[in-house]
Amino acid sequence: MPSPDQRLRRRIAAEGSISVADYMAEANAHYYGSRDPLGAAGDFITAPEISQMFGELVGVWIADLWSRAERPIDLHFVELGPGRGTLARDALRAMSRIGLAPPLELVETSPALREVQAANLPQARWHDRITDLDGDGPLIVVANEFFDALPIRQHDREGRELRVRFADGRYVREAAEMVIESSPAALEAMAEVAGHIARRGGGALIIDYGRPPGSVGDTLQAVSAHERADPWVAPGSRDLTALVDFGALGERATSCGVRVHGPTGQGDWLDAMGIGLRAAALARRHPDRTEEIASARDRLTAPGQMGRLFKVMALTAPGWPEPAGFMSAM
Repeated sequence: MPSPDQRLRRRIAAEGSISVADYMAEANAHYYGSRDPLGAAGDFITAPEISQMFGELVGVWIADLWSRAERPIDLHFVELGPGRGTLARDALRAMSRIGLAPPLELVETSPALREVQAANLPQARWHDRITDLDGDGPLIVVANEFFDALPIRQHDREGRELRVRFADGRYVREAAEMVIESSPAALEAMAEVAGHIARRGGGALIIDYGRPPGSVGDTLQAVSAHERADPWVAPGSRDLTALVDFGALGERATSCGVRVHGPTGQGDWLDAMGIGLRAAALARRHPDRTEEIASARDRLTAPGQMGRLFKVMALTAPGWPEPAGFMSAM
């Protein structure tokens, strides 16, 4: 089978150039489909892998929303791009403490990651696409670092789409004085999530690293072996991501008939959900891990680490209660 590099070169040779979105889609499809990229031996680490506290507080958030929605018996828990299944495992453990044990549905296309997820979450049911979710009961959807890996388009200030060519042995994107990004793929995914929630009831929790409101500029980046890398080298061998436009996602969700809450900083949200109390409880139970637990909490919440760059946004269906951790709805 041709490598992503070979496929991209052939397409560029045939068409002259391709969009940034097509380049990113081809590279990430191979990257995520061929490996487990997480952990010390991989390329990056996500919040659920830093500490169990993260997934547990997501579970507390879900359980609280479910409880105040009069505990519907047919609730389903859905995670988009669930990595190794660590978040879902920790969230389900926290939910079980108040008697919530919903069916688990995972939207995942990577055979490599599905294998890891199956070992951690044998009860799960898998789907290739958000549109494949079926049934009539309410959904709680969680997407942690899902939207940042969806393809982006880049334009210059005149609205001309920037193209990628192959020259002098490397991929080259056209230069522009100002780069303006958008992600039709992210907006489509948000519309699908919001449409399910508007029709079936429930809510969603979106967690990702986001761009400042109204900002422009090139945010496409690559990560390899926990270090920044050149996104135009070795496509398919490194993770390609871009900052998420939460404002655009919120507008699309609102247009689909759901309420939008936030975004707020990840640190503020975790503090509101009680990460301080959870860290103290863990430290009492595991005194030999006190320093490790404090370090994990700091990494998740400190403004200079993940606390400010990462944003948290929630959706709720009409008639559902206000979700915990947010001041007001849009």
